[in-house]
Amino acid sequence: MHTRRRTSRLLAPLTVAALALPLALAATPARADGPTAGSPAAPSPAAVSSTAANPTAAVAMGDSYISGEAGRWKGNSLTTSTSRAGTDRAWTGSAYDPSRVYGASAGNGCDRSDVAEIRRAPTTAQYQINLACSGATSVNIPRAASGGQSYKGEAPQADQLAQVARDYNVKLISLSIGGNDLGFADVIVSCVEDYEIWNSYCHDDQQEAVDSRMAGAMAGVAKSIDEIRAVMTQAGQAPDSYRIVLQSYPSPIPRSSENRYPESGWSRTSTGGCPFWNQDADWARDRLVPQISDRLARVAAAKGVQFLDLRDMLQGREVCSTATRLATPSSPPTATGSEWARFLDFGVTVQGTIEESFHPNYYGQQALGRCLTLLDAKGSGNWSCRNTAGRDSTGMYLTAR
Repeated sequence: MHTRRRTSRLLAPLTVAALALPLALAATPARADGPTAGSPAAPSPAAVSSTAANPTAAVAMGDSYISGEAGRWKGNSLTTSTSRAGTDRAWTGSAYDPSRVYGASAGNGCDRSDVAEIRRAPTTAQYQINLACSGATSVNIPRAASGGQSYKGEAPQADQLAQVARDYNVKLISLSIGGNDLGFADVIVSCVEDYEIWNSYCHDDQQEAVDSRMAGAMAGVAKSIDEIRAVMTQAGQAPDSYRIVLQSYPSPIPRSSENRYPESGWSRTSTGGCPFWNQDADWARDRLVPQISDRLARVAAAKGVQFLDLRDMLQGREVCSTATRLATPSSPPTATGSEWARFLDFGVTVQGTIEESFHPNYYGQQALGRCLTLLDAKGSGNWSCRNTAGRDSTGMYLTAR
């Protein structure tokens, strides 16, 4: 390993409690985040029950990768003032207001953004409803009667789905869960600390840790699907009247050969916001993320639901990737040139919250929405979603898995 100088940057906040990431979200609203922005207001339950057919809805359930965490950011910039070189959508002109992006969910940290995947797929149904919450694990999905647990002041997501299914004709349920069960926050903390402090690699011990949690995590995913089906059956919806889509996770960091910053020195920390050793980055990109995708695909197959493989969705658009750049005051962010994931929001680069780190940002979530739209049009089958180099979200495409 390289002999590296120590840093005085504050590492104390970099703990599992603070870095509650799902690669690394009061009373429960019946529909945590209802109609897509710009759509007509959701009809009241009384109005719905008086109609011959309920309006259709598409529903997102799960963790931060589908709730919309990091939707506040249009690319990344080292500029820390005002609009952060045009990247900070929470800038009001005089202050920062995250509720401009996350709405009421900014209050409890569920962080359901206005560009969350489900909200960027308007053709899936008349209404797009986001029940996902950043930081959720599989125990937060089942109904309370089945052992599900409330989270951040909200009822288990299946109990929320039950209310939605009474008011709407649910056509599509997109689920992202399991990452927090696998301890993604622990993985990230360990890898960053090994790069910043200990001059050692994380991939060996963290692979063992993930492997030890895998069976339990996948059992939790399987139970989540069973609970969703049970709720839909109780609501009187036939199994063939709706679809469940289980999706995997994209890699937010590139392979070492595709990182624009050298492994030595401090630019990955102080500039890029991607403090990982080459071997750890390669392990995460080419072993860990594919392993999780493959295991989730097995659960989807066993449960008879569709699978959306997102492992390559951010290829070439990751934090620190060679094909992207940071925004500056003279070079604003763009969908074709900026990163599609949030860098580590910590230390020198701190601007928002650490929970937003390593999640698809405004551009990435638009791309995810396009993936879901394309999958919905397929009707059946399992698919992988990829981007086209040099294009915005309209360049997303599916390949059979």
